[in-house]
Amino acid sequence: MGIHDGHRKRVRQRFMKNDLEGFADHEALELLLFYAIPQGDVNPLAHALIDRFGSLSGVFSAPLELLTQVEGVGERTAMLLRLVPQIAQKARLADLERELALNTRERVGEYLLELFSRERNEAVYEICLDGKGKLLACRRLGEGSASAVNLDIRQIVQNAITFCASSVILAHNHPSGVALPSEADQAATLRAKAALESVDVRLEDHIVVADHDFISFSESGFL
Repeated sequence: MGIHDGHRKRVRQRFMKNDLEGFADHEALELLLFYAIPQGDVNPLAHALIDRFGSLSGVFSAPLELLTQVEGVGERTAMLLRLVPQIAQKARLADLERELALNTRERVGEYLLELFSRERNEAVYEICLDGKGKLLACRRLGEGSASAVNLDIRQIVQNAITFCASSVILAHNHPSGVALPSEADQAATLRAKAALESVDVRLEDHIVVADHDFISFSESGFL
C-alpha cells in the first residue's frame, strides 16, 4: 500500500464515521475524485478545480468542456463532476413533486428555483396542474426567451390537453439576474392565456426566475 492509498483510506473512514461533517470543500471534492481517478494524489487537483471555478458549486456547474481544460481532468472525471449534482437535483425535484401541491406562489417558487438552478441559458417550462394544484407534468419548451417569437403556443395547448390540465403555469429564467418581465414576455403571456382559455384551461401564472428570486406575473399585475 502506497502513501496515497493510506490517505485515501483515512479520508473514506472519516466520511463513513461522520459523513461530510468537518470536511473542507476541497476535501469533499477530493473524496469524490477518488472514484474517477483510482490512483495517485488528487488533493492538488481538488484545489485546482476550486481555484479555477471559484467554489465547490462552481465546479459542479461548470460545463464539460471547461472542466476538461483543467490539467488532470479527463472525460471520465468531468462526467462524474457533472453527473453527481444532476442526480441530486433530480432527486430533490422528485421529492418536491411528490410532497408539495403547487397551490401557493411560495411552493411554486421553491420548485422553480430548484428547477432552474442548473440552467445556464434562458429556458422556458410549462407546468400542468390539476384542479387541486397537484403537478401533472412539467415540460421544457426549449431554450430562448419567452417572447412571442420563441414561445410555442401550440405546444403549450397540446401539453395541457395531453395531461388533462385544469391550469398551467409558465416559467422562464433571466440568467442576467434581472427578474422583471420584458414587454415581449408580457405579450407572449397574453397570447398563451387566450389560447389556453380556448380549450378551457386557465393560465394560473407566469413566473420569471432570476438570481435566486422570482417574480409572479399574477401578483405583479402583469397577468
